[in-house]
Amino acid sequence: MNDQPATFVPRAAETRAKFRRPEAQHMPADFSISLDALRRGGTEAFLTAPPLHAKRQPLPGFEPTYVNIVDYVVRITHRIWEEKDIGYIYDSYSHDCMVWDDFGLGYGRDKVVADTVAMNNAFPDIRIVADEVIWAGDETVAFHTSHRTQIFGTNTGFSRFGQPTLRRVQFWCMANCVARDNEIFHEHVAYDLTGLLLQLGINPVAMARQLAPEAALLPPDFQSGEPKRLDGQAKPQNIAIPTELGDSPEDFVRAALHTIWNRRNFGAVDTVYAPDVLAHATAGRVFRGTGALRAFYISLVAMFPDLLLTIDDLYWMGNRDDGFLVAIRWSLLGSHRGLGRYGEPSGRGVHLWGITHWVIEHNVVTQEWMMFNEFGALMQIYGGR
Repeated sequence: MNDQPATFVPRAAETRAKFRRPEAQHMPADFSISLDALRRGGTEAFLTAPPLHAKRQPLPGFEPTYVNIVDYVVRITHRIWEEKDIGYIYDSYSHDCMVWDDFGLGYGRDKVVADTVAMNNAFPDIRIVADEVIWAGDETVAFHTSHRTQIFGTNTGFSRFGQPTLRRVQFWCMANCVARDNEIFHEHVAYDLTGLLLQLGINPVAMARQLAPEAALLPPDFQSGEPKRLDGQAKPQNIAIPTELGDSPEDFVRAALHTIWNRRNFGAVDTVYAPDVLAHATAGRVFRGTGALRAFYISLVAMFPDLLLTIDDLYWMGNRDDGFLVAIRWSLLGSHRGLGRYGEPSGRGVHLWGITHWVIEHNVVTQEWMMFNEFGALMQIYGGR
């Protein structure tokens, strides 16, 4: 029998009850609280002490050492990974946090600790260098951050991928977190595992067959039909892409992604992106110019002809004059029915998800970073084969 008062609510549940997605009023309209602003104090102040020059921000419930949410994200990462205070995870993650990665959903703070120990064991000299932090929110909707990093290290220890290879690696990682009261309770982390495996000299397909969890052997529920991109024989909706962004990039982002991915108008790449766009993608891919980027997009749709894209999370920093930094978390559902880099069509339903960062200047995307669960997709396609 539950003898607790009727008003009792567990702290973590209370936190999530107050969490909602940030809206336009929660987006920072300038870059006064940003990674670039923090760096102006020099490396030592930036990584190891409260940056006295940085703009302060109300952070109720957070440790007073952190002056703003970007400072929090950068310094807890440095403390946990490079200062090796892995136990600080007990103070900076909730006990029932949920973390998604290529292997699916991990539940609980202890798993975060175990995974961090395992990664440090595999790469004892690991360095995680902050490349960008896009943030939104406040104490009412929680703080949402999208942290883009470069990871460096030498594989001198055992890992889930096998014995040490003694190889030096460098790969991207993007992590979207939601935090409140000094604790992260929601995280999607996109490691470039395919790129990591290639640098270690390991065949990603062979490793996908080996590590595919039992759950991945079962096709998703949509295997018997297409994801709902359109109604019956109707046309996909035609949404005009704004040519002027104004004070918010949201309509531009949603229209652009729908037009390219769901309506299959790949010509719109020339409208959305600058002609000399620089784009980074999973597996160390680098694309220069709209032609190369468009070819990559077409190759993905060719492999998953019924592909449907949805935007799961979207926030940004900036304004019309200074440009925007945009963080987009998205999902792709599709059936592996076409030819491409993932081998002969398997017919299997696949869920791809990822995080994209855009730099928007003068109403076009000038830089892009797109990390997605490519290794997770390989496990879905090759598990049991």
